[in-house]
Amino acid sequence: MSPLSLSHGSVRSAAEVNEAIRALWLRAGGSLSARERAEYELLVVEWAAAIRDEIVKAA
Repeated sequence: MSPLSLSHGSVRSAAEVNEAIRALWLRAGGSLSARERAEYELLVVEWAAAIRDEIVKAA
């Protein structure tokens, strides 16, 4: 998923993305490979977009 596609809102909730981040760290055993690092960075961008979307909806 590209960061550009996230600029129009996340499909998953922040809680769902947070769970995916936690699962990634568990699978990786606390040390991320280059591929896992790239996946983590995309998840963090998605999580931030979901948080922003939730804040806007709450306002």
